[in-house]
Order: sequence, then C-alpha cells, then structure tokens
Amino acid sequence: MAWRHDVLAIVGERLRYHSVMQRQLILVITSAILVIALAACSSETGPQAQFEPAIVPQAGPVASPNILTADEAAEGWRLLFNGSTLDGWRGLGRITIPSEHWVIENDSIRKVDGGRVRTASDGQPLVGGDLMTVDAYSDFELKLEWKVSPGGNSGVKYNVSEALSTKEPPPHAALGFEYQILDDDRHPDAQAGPNRTAAGLYDLIGPNTLKALRPVGEFNSARVVFQGMHGEHWLNGAKVLEFELESDEFTLLMEKSKYAQIAGFANRRTGHIVLQDHGNDAWFRNIKIRELGIGSE
Repeated sequence: MAWRHDVLAIVGERLRYHSVMQRQLILVITSAILVIALAACSSETGPQAQFEPAIVPQAGPVASPNILTADEAAEGWRLLFNGSTLDGWRGLGRITIPSEHWVIENDSIRKVDGGRVRTASDGQPLVGGDLMTVDAYSDFELKLEWKVSPGGNSGVKYNVSEALSTKEPPPHAALGFEYQILDDDRHPDAQAGPNRTAAGLYDLIGPNTLKALRPVGEFNSARVVFQGMHGEHWLNGAKVLEFELESDEFTLLMEKSKYAQIAGFANRRTGHIVLQDHGNDAWFRNIKIRELGIGSE
C-alpha cells in the first residue's frame, strides 16, 4: 500500500501548489487594480492642481455714467446731468450757458481751458463764468465724479447766492462754500496750505489723512453733505472733513479766510450748486443730488 501514500503525497503537494498560486494571483490582481486606481486619481487631480493656473473671473461691465440705479431712485436721488444736455443749468449771472467754456464731451460736462485770459487776483477768469444749477437746494447730499488736466484747478460750490455773487467781482464767479478740485502735485495753490488742496473746504479747512487722491486723468468721486448747520466733504469713499457753521472753531476760520470781509458769505441759505470756471480743463459726470430733511439720515 506504499503507492497510496505516494499518490496522496503527490495530490497534497499539488493542492498546496494551487493554493499558493491562487493567493499569488489574487495579490497580483489586487495590486493591478490599486495601480490603475492610483494612476486615474493622479491624472485627474495631480497635474491639474499642480500645473494649471487658477481662472480669475472677469469683472462685470462698467455701469454707464449718468444713470440712476433702482436703489438710488428709491432713496430719492435725482440726476443733475443726464449725459447729453445741460438742461437745468445756466451761467451764473446769465440766462444762457457760456457755450465756448462749457461743453458736453464723452458723457461728461467739460470746462474748456480758457487759455490766456485776464484773471482776478485769486486766479478766477474775468471772462467766462461759472455754471450754476437753475434750482436751489437747502439740505442735501450731492455726489459726482471729477477729474482735472495736469496742473488744473476747479471746484464745486454750494450755499451759493447768485445775488451776492454778482455784486462782487468777477461778476460771473460764485461766492459759496467750495469743494476744492485741484492737481495737488502741479498747481501752486496746493503750496498755500492744506485748505487749498483737493477735497478741502477752500481757504477754510483742509482734508484729513484719509484723503486718497487718484492720479491726474482719472475720475475721483466726491460727496458733499450739507444738512442744517453741519457739512461734510468725502473723497473716494472716505470722509475727509466735517464742520459746524455755528461753532467757535468755524467762526475763527472765517475770520482768517479771504471771505472775512464779504458780508453774508457764511449765512445759511437755500443756494445753488455751481461748477467753477477757473480757466483750466476739468470734467464732471454722475452728478446726483437728494434732498434731506432736518434730522434725516
């Protein structure tokens, strides 16, 4: 019966062999699956994350100027310039617009450079004239965009009395509180003190350290709040000065200013909004106003 033992030994060996082979085959198949899976993951995430640049979404289209948004209309804003006509404006001390000095250009009101014209002692042209709103305003918030030419000077005036203005020379230059518009780097007026620089309350109060002026040739945003006896000037989203008309501080500033001898200059009134003709090229657009009640926000 020895042969039986030999046969059983051979069979057992073959069974053990096939068992080992099965395990090896399973390992090979499992390893192959893992390699394929890893390769797939690597091709999907590795190279993309490592080498492909992020896509920056493009900015949306720039809103057209001289248009009220739905929110602005709901908040009571209205346009003072529609981008195509000068309806609602006239020359100060005139019944018409001095069209050789004020034109519409690229959706903006442009003050055309007056060239070499005779000027008053403070630099304002004796010929030409300021551009004034037909309507007058008492308590309001005004916002607009402006830019000047290199070395340019202009301004936005408010609390303006036409009668007072035309009594003092030059006859077509407004007397009123002025939001100064200036090329601070090139115009000599900036060397006379902070209260002569852009966004200042001209000859009275200079802007604070929050002032951030954009380069000449780019539009700046301006905002004026005039409510009761309180006033504010804003530049490019920052409040750069504020004042109280009845304060002792403001009284002292007036006494030191060029306006000290002009009776009634600082009287609170319902006045016109004025774009100043100071002889240089300047552009204005997105001019909007909303009237405020005393105590409203």
